[in-house]
Amino acid sequence: MSDSARPARMSTITDVAREAGVSVATVSRALRGLDRVSPETREKVIQVAEELNYMASPTATSLASGRTEVVGVVAPFLTRWFFASLVSAIEKSLRARGHHVLLFDLEDESYDSRLHLSQNLLWRRVDGVITLNLPMTDEELALLDRLALPAVAIGTPMPGHPCVRIDDADAMRQATEHLISQGHRRIAYIGAVPGNVAHVLTPQGRRRAFEETLAAHGIPLREEWVLNCDWTADAAAEHTSALLTCFSAAERPTAIVAASDEMAFGAMAAAHRLGLHVPDDLSVVGIDDHTLSNVLGLTTVRQDVEAQGQVAANLLLGALLDDQPLDPSVMTYVPTELVVRDSVAPPR
Repeated sequence: MSDSARPARMSTITDVAREAGVSVATVSRALRGLDRVSPETREKVIQVAEELNYMASPTATSLASGRTEVVGVVAPFLTRWFFASLVSAIEKSLRARGHHVLLFDLEDESYDSRLHLSQNLLWRRVDGVITLNLPMTDEELALLDRLALPAVAIGTPMPGHPCVRIDDADAMRQATEHLISQGHRRIAYIGAVPGNVAHVLTPQGRRRAFEETLAAHGIPLREEWVLNCDWTADAAAEHTSALLTCFSAAERPTAIVAASDEMAFGAMAAAHRLGLHVPDDLSVVGIDDHTLSNVLGLTTVRQDVEAQGQVAANLLLGALLDDQPLDPSVMTYVPTELVVRDSVAPPR
């Protein structure tokens, strides 16, 4: 084989150090964005590394530093808009500081169960963990402690670790009180779940707030109008259709509160298929402000999903890079707001 046909030798960190006139340690710090490197030196090292097409070996970097520069993001589902949006926001925040995401999708074959974290999944693979609306078992919490992994929760609190979330009860109160302010008294709810589902806190908290808001306004709760649902648009459409066909026009609910926008979409679709008009025949309100909510004219309570991901990622990065200990008592609430569109009107 001629010299011109031979594959080029891969550049090493030693080559970069020699060409830049600095030590190997300085090259490592410069390329990892660490302190104690002047801006001029960092710029020179980056330029030389690009010219030599140098690529750092993640394995070698991990062995040398004891860090993987990877954060484990643990979710009960990845097919839902909320979780996908959170992962995107977290990944962007981590990437900006030289870290990356390793996803752990714990979705099982049934809605009311999930897979579990194990030492084989986490050990020497991640520097920290962010959980997404996931109640952790005692065994999983003990595993994080044993591996000394800093962790931050989003949504469902994790004992002994900081949490970033919205006030679910307040969000549901805003949604329900908006319907009441428009004159609705026959209000149904969709989004109740059994107590053993894998992500139980948010559904139960929102349902409880719905019931408390009705009671505060002297409105009786009709249990047959509280619909169990697996939090998908398809399931919501099926349950809403069954509800609306069980009652005459004079007896059925005039409004539905959906615990998520995706379920609200299903409720709106069911009404449409039955020849009902939203909002003249049925008002619908959701929670989330899904990317499709504006297009479909859904009145909803907006939660800033991107901000939740950013805050959680920055808390964890502070512990990993800036020696800022995580305060387990910190509970950061990201505010919500009612967004009024076209899906709510006074009852006829």
